[in-house]
Amino acid sequence: DQFRLRPEVLGAMPIIDAYLSRLGVGDLLEAFVPGNDGRMKLAPARALGVLVRNLVLHHEPVYALGEWAAPFDPSVLGLDAGGVRLLNDDRVGRALLALFDADRASLLNRMVLGAVAEFSIDCSQLHNDSTSVKLTGVYANATGATRGSKPTVAAKRGHSKDHRPDLKQLVFILTVTADGAVPVACRTSDGNTEDSTTHIATWDALVELLGRSDFLYVADSKLATRDNMAHIVKNHGRFVSVLPASRKEDAAFRRYLVDHEPTWTEALRRRRR
Repeated sequence: DQFRLRPEVLGAMPIIDAYLSRLGVGDLLEAFVPGNDGRMKLAPARALGVLVRNLVLHHEPVYALGEWAAPFDPSVLGLDAGGVRLLNDDRVGRALLALFDADRASLLNRMVLGAVAEFSIDCSQLHNDSTSVKLTGVYANATGATRGSKPTVAAKRGHSKDHRPDLKQLVFILTVTADGAVPVACRTSDGNTEDSTTHIATWDALVELLGRSDFLYVADSKLATRDNMAHIVKNHGRFVSVLPASRKEDAAFRRYLVDHEPTWTEALRRRRR
């Protein structure tokens, strides 16, 4: 009668917490998304910390975050004993709004540079790609209007990589390292953004982030436009892309293969030796 058993889940959370600690996620959220309003029962940084852990493990919806967190030991979620019961979609929503209003660019830059230093990540080769993210709601207010002097993205119909041209979408642009596919830059653009128009801004942001331009930038054929390639070369950069079949160089190379087939065959034979 003197003891009462109370099961609490740990799961993979201690491992996740170890990496979050090495990345300094909690400290960065506290610094950039402060909870200095005395009326707040749960600091935005704490709510966002739980949301990050949820995204790593389960991808539960925001309205179910409290139910998801309930079985865990609160300490592994970055909360005190009473913190879990304060989790609800309203508080998490306000925390996300606070994150939007924060200096997210500086937050991400400090996190990325910290990760590069902490884990000795090789950034000499970076791979970029973009994809569409379909939206199944109306999103009437997602018009690209500014919020607090900050631009927002517009939900629009565009080239759907989900094969749902009937739905509005956003375009998500991601750059990762060749060393372990570690994300180093990401951004969201309007749903009708054409992929070839994203590379100059992405490359410039990577140069500013890393403080160098000699990394190898790898992307698909949308990179291979005159403006994109000239911009990178002019600024002492390097790139690898896929040559589109529509370019005259492609046709010239194909004609060369036809006219010089014996030489080409001999070169391949020697390479296989």
